Amino acid sequence: MELKHISGIEKATEPGRSELFRFGLALLFIVGVMFYSVLSSGGQGGILFVMAAMLGGYMALNIGANDVANNVGPAVGSKALTLGGALVIAAIFEAAGALIAGGEVVSTISNGIIDPGLIGDTATFVWLMMAALLAGALWLNIATAVGAPVSTTHSIVGAVLGAGMAAAGADIVNWGTMGRIAASWVISPVLGGVFAAAFLYVVKRSITYKADMAAAARRVVPLLVAAMAWTFTTYLILKGLSRMVSIGFGGAALVGAVAAMLIYLLVRARLAKMALLANTKQGVNQLFTVPLIFAAALLSFAHGSNDVANAVGPLSAIVDVLAHGGEIGGKAAIPIWVMMVGALGIVFGLALFGPKVIRTVGSEITELDQMRAYCIAMAATLTVIVASQLGLPVSSTHIAVGGVFGVGFLREYLKSNYARMIEQIKAHHPSDDLAAIEAFIARFEKASVEQKGELLRDLKERAKKAEDPARFSKDERKKLRKVYRKELVKRSQLLRIAAAWVITVPASALMAALLFFTIRGMMLP
Repeated sequence: MELKHISGIEKATEPGRSELFRFGLALLFIVGVMFYSVLSSGGQGGILFVMAAMLGGYMALNIGANDVANNVGPAVGSKALTLGGALVIAAIFEAAGALIAGGEVVSTISNGIIDPGLIGDTATFVWLMMAALLAGALWLNIATAVGAPVSTTHSIVGAVLGAGMAAAGADIVNWGTMGRIAASWVISPVLGGVFAAAFLYVVKRSITYKADMAAAARRVVPLLVAAMAWTFTTYLILKGLSRMVSIGFGGAALVGAVAAMLIYLLVRARLAKMALLANTKQGVNQLFTVPLIFAAALLSFAHGSNDVANAVGPLSAIVDVLAHGGEIGGKAAIPIWVMMVGALGIVFGLALFGPKVIRTVGSEITELDQMRAYCIAMAATLTVIVASQLGLPVSSTHIAVGGVFGVGFLREYLKSNYARMIEQIKAHHPSDDLAAIEAFIARFEKASVEQKGELLRDLKERAKKAEDPARFSKDERKKLRKVYRKELVKRSQLLRIAAAWVITVPASALMAALLFFTIRGMMLP
């Protein structure tokens, strides 16, 4: 075989080697969890104990691979963070959130979706939780492989639902709770998209639509960053530190207000010292870079403190029942070694398999810059705060991705609306008066939003007074519409992600039911 052919084969197999290397490292982590669980239990846990620990590690890997993308994806897509920097920040703060604020106890039956009183015995409960862990992890693995960001909470909820029905029939399910979870499929992305689009519109009206963007930025950016400080401080206290300190919404909002005031003064002073601020969108975008880095870190901390329970909650329940004879459906203490499995699993999963979903969220749905990423981060936190106060069930994954779609569709609307205005301008000028058209468009582009409206109204009034103003030909206007009707949101991604969201609960439930029967059949004498 010639040397060039060998070189070609090596290049063709290089992606496969990379995948195999990551798979090997993940397998080593699972094996490490196996030995770690044996040592932590003093060899008294038995085979079920060790299997449960390995499944918990596998679940944590998949949470890191899929769910963390929502926290850092927009920052990476906007170039506020490099992919490597995002992975380092997310890994540190995810682990810190899990270990520092992950909580000492968790509910053994997540979200009360099934009635533990109908579970027959300890063995059935252990098989149920193991099937749920494995099914939830498998579904997340599949979603990550296709690059679809899905809710890890919905994955484990569906898995517990399916395994519970397999163990005790449909009567075990709390269908009211499941109805609220199903409602979140619509509530979460819609709220996230609306809030993100609203924030982006405010930013555009107050900064980028102004003739002097630099002066507008000096006035408005301190307020926007202060608003981010309030939402993130309140969010962190209510969600990220909820297991360490118990503070109501009023107290959290007050602490957030203090943080917002301090940040406002700091940012305003910083901008006042900046001698030169570029009067361009790029110049304004740079002002949001540091806030976005802090946003990625704080979102990761809050995520680690909350979603680690999806991995270690079922594992802690199994450990509590097997090792301590704990109550089925009660509260289970989380041993430090179990929390370490969850924290390290999230970090390893993020580092090995996270980039694929991060790219999907950050750059493969719509183009993001720092201002758009800021709006998505604000939507992600504010929606959770508002929904929690209203008692609405929401998914942080659906909110963040809905925010990405929201800013994309708003951009499409604004682009098409601007195109219609340009068409009106050209339609109300004689077709041979190109100089007048170009001069009017130049004034139109520099005008504020209010001035644009006045210019268009004046143009229409003058056109009405003209007896027979010449217009652009239909073909020319048709070409112009085609140029401005470019889609800024990838519809293929929208359909793929929406489909993954809809089938997450039923898919994980079906897998969990099948796995429960399989595990029970293997364990029965």
